[in-house]
Amino acid sequence: MFDLTCRVGNIDFKNPIVMASGTFGFGREYGQLYDISRLGGISGKGLTLHPKSGNEGLRVFETPSGMLNSVGLENPGIPYFLEHECENWETLDTVRIVNLGGNSIDEYVQGAILIQEDYDRRQAIGRQAVDMIELNISCPNVKEGGIAYGVKTCAAREVVRQVRQATTLPLTVKLSPGAENLVEMAMMCEDEGANALSLINTISGMKIDVHRRSSVFRNLYAGLSGPAIKPIALRMVHQVAQHVNIPIMGMGGIVCATDVIEFIMAGASVVQVGTYNFMNLRAGQDLIEGLEQFMLEENIKSLDEIRGIL
Repeated sequence: MFDLTCRVGNIDFKNPIVMASGTFGFGREYGQLYDISRLGGISGKGLTLHPKSGNEGLRVFETPSGMLNSVGLENPGIPYFLEHECENWETLDTVRIVNLGGNSIDEYVQGAILIQEDYDRRQAIGRQAVDMIELNISCPNVKEGGIAYGVKTCAAREVVRQVRQATTLPLTVKLSPGAENLVEMAMMCEDEGANALSLINTISGMKIDVHRRSSVFRNLYAGLSGPAIKPIALRMVHQVAQHVNIPIMGMGGIVCATDVIEFIMAGASVVQVGTYNFMNLRAGQDLIEGLEQFMLEENIKSLDEIRGIL
């Protein structure tokens, strides 16, 4: 027998396979294809305080070994999620993570407060729909000309600090590979009370339509994800793991069990799977089964045996 369980802060995951935000909705559709309670966790579609319609024009473009997306964080807003999705989340036997975005510190904080209030209300009657908040600091800081909060450590510090003060829920911070100093950013998040880190987010990329002589995206640039970014993601997870004592959720191009193992060897406690959900609608189920088979063949009894061995 072998042990797939993992621990992030005070949260126990039955296995390290977590579905990444923006690639799994809130789980309803994928739940019609396989038992998503087998998953270690789900990070739901990114949410903001108010509903967002997202970007106009083309939103997704396939690239060699990956895809570019410019969705623009389209979402129904936190109040809608709490009213219409949480009842279903209460039934899921997996770790449920709310991905929180915002264009100002006040939006982040007010969003966290609403999530906390709903959590407290459900706890009072013996129910629970949310286990953790994932703070997405790759959102644009409108007061700083659209530069993402996750670029400069000083800007990110205030967001992390205030959201940490607004909620008692376990908090993971999703880091951008575009940070000026990713290791410094990670250490700051730990200092400000984050319970975990999620990395990496997508890498900024571009696609040009040579016939139209313009970018295929209205916003010029888009987020690159998929296997193409895995070597970069692995390197960043490994670098950050050397400097922090809190768990890491590693992500970036995972499409098979050996990819999962690589991230764990690099220092990740759990992994998040994104683009692969579009390539394989049963990605989570297949990765869990592949991971079990790998551990059986390699005589690995527990993931702790190989975590962070590099």
